[in-house]
Amino acid sequence: MSKALLFLLILLLIALVATAWRLASRKAAALRDFPPEGQFITVDGHPVHYLQMGEGPDLVLLHGASGNIRDFTFALAPELARHYRVTLFDRPGLGHTPRLAARGVSIRDQAALLSGAAVKLGLEAPVVVGQSFGGAVAAAWAVHFPDRLSALVSLAGATHPWEGPDSPLNRALAHPLVGPVISNLAAAWVPDSYVRAQIAQTFRPQGDPDGYADHIGAELVLRPRSLRANAQQRIDLREELRVQSALYPTLKLPVEILHGTADTTVGLEIHSLPLSREVAEAHLTRLPGIGHMPQHVARTQVIAAIDRAAARAGLR
Repeated sequence: MSKALLFLLILLLIALVATAWRLASRKAAALRDFPPEGQFITVDGHPVHYLQMGEGPDLVLLHGASGNIRDFTFALAPELARHYRVTLFDRPGLGHTPRLAARGVSIRDQAALLSGAAVKLGLEAPVVVGQSFGGAVAAAWAVHFPDRLSALVSLAGATHPWEGPDSPLNRALAHPLVGPVISNLAAAWVPDSYVRAQIAQTFRPQGDPDGYADHIGAELVLRPRSLRANAQQRIDLREELRVQSALYPTLKLPVEILHGTADTTVGLEIHSLPLSREVAEAHLTRLPGIGHMPQHVARTQVIAAIDRAAARAGLR
């Protein structure tokens, strides 16, 4: 063996050891700094992390992609808990709810799991609120389990298929062979500055609130399995919505839709506008100049829409 080859092998070994150490350190830190805020309930053998607060009519909050329940505990959920019994779920593969499977987890699968958890918790036909990807799951809940909710609220929800290429990074992370390698490297070495820049990008044209980046626990999604679950869900979403959107005219429950006109992540014209036309009981509120995170930057309008949905469902 040549000295050059030996040197390269030593460098590779050092890199592997350093990556393994940093990965283990980051995973431990994420669980230490952002432990479960709530409790766990088991549905068909699968644990679901949930948090409840407040008293009143039942309300369920479903977070978006790359997120967890901490997105709502930052501000919105405590406000709603003044008038509702608020239940927050970590969607499978994110936060502290384990993924349902390595691949092939659909929005219907997620809706079945979370609505089943709601039933086991004794929620009486809750108002279900979903933001972004959570809006897709909330819509699946309404379409496939209509007896398990009384009204639907979509906040910048992804509800329809769109044009354009998939993210190369998500496609790589979702790949059964390449994904484990990429996810481990990303989980070990992605800098905090990149994570904070992505959070800021999600809020544009508004800025993320002071303290939000420290509260959200983005480190939880940087764990390899969460990275792969998040990517797989995103890659599969478009075709799932192509099928699901054909069923929206069957919905008979009250639907409140809020969407910012400046949202470049989930476009109003592609998603919420068609949904408002396809559902007889839908009401669309456009939020002028608001981006993708109305639950933070248009909280008053969001709470008003939830109150309208609850009133229309006869819960207030």
